[in-house]
Amino acid sequence: MTSLQRREQLIAVGRALFAAKGFEAVSVEEIASHAKVSKPIVYEHFGGKEGLYAVVVDREMQALTGVLTAALSAPTDHPRQIVERTALALLTYIEENAEGFRVLSRDSPSTDPSGSFSSLLGDVSMRVEDLLTSAFRRQKLSTKGVPYYAQMLVGMTVFTGQYWAARPKVSKEQLAAYIVDLAWHGLSRLDSKPTLVFEAKAAKRARKAAAPRGDGAPEEPATRPSPDAGEPGRPTAEGRPVDAPGGGAADAAPASDAAPAASDDQRADGTD
Repeated sequence: MTSLQRREQLIAVGRALFAAKGFEAVSVEEIASHAKVSKPIVYEHFGGKEGLYAVVVDREMQALTGVLTAALSAPTDHPRQIVERTALALLTYIEENAEGFRVLSRDSPSTDPSGSFSSLLGDVSMRVEDLLTSAFRRQKLSTKGVPYYAQMLVGMTVFTGQYWAARPKVSKEQLAAYIVDLAWHGLSRLDSKPTLVFEAKAAKRARKAAAPRGDGAPEEPATRPSPDAGEPGRPTAEGRPVDAPGGGAADAAPASDAAPAASDDQRADGTD
């Protein structure tokens, strides 16, 4: 086996192990064992597992970047065509490079350079942002939310691709159709100034219920005793008991309206 062939063999072995176990769980000894070579051979070609990992990631980054860049080219195409083409391109890469995609989408080691999967997604999001900005301006929509819409589209597609890579129960064409159906029908019905509907109404009701009264005083009960009234059964200033709640109008008549009491002289002589 030539030196170049040995190098390619080690890259293939390393990609498979990193995809299956992650960077931290793989050792140089394990790489050498799977390649049926001695550890010094691995060090000779890559200087250690960090060097091998960097080569694997760099190759996959270049492959995926090329695929997505080509899909996002021709910005004058119909927007739906761009969405379809990009979704299908990503899923095709995942299907044909399952191990490479798992390496990229796994947590990167602390030694990983800036050229990571996250940075790739950031670059792709910026390309999508440029396309959306042009489309929004043509439709006379506000571009304020464009960076967020770009992140949503990229995130939705990538995370769905990760899920599908582990559970490929539908074809890539069918999954691409699902992604495009959700993305396109959402994009084609965007409001210029979107708002929440149900939750906004609920929040408004809650604020209204919690707001203080206009005069700043707490809300009072519908019925309450007059300020100069005592408690039920306790005499008032006029010397009569306070009516209990629910007392009738007749019971509340003032004492001056009652018939005058007979004097002692009148009772003695029997006259009224």
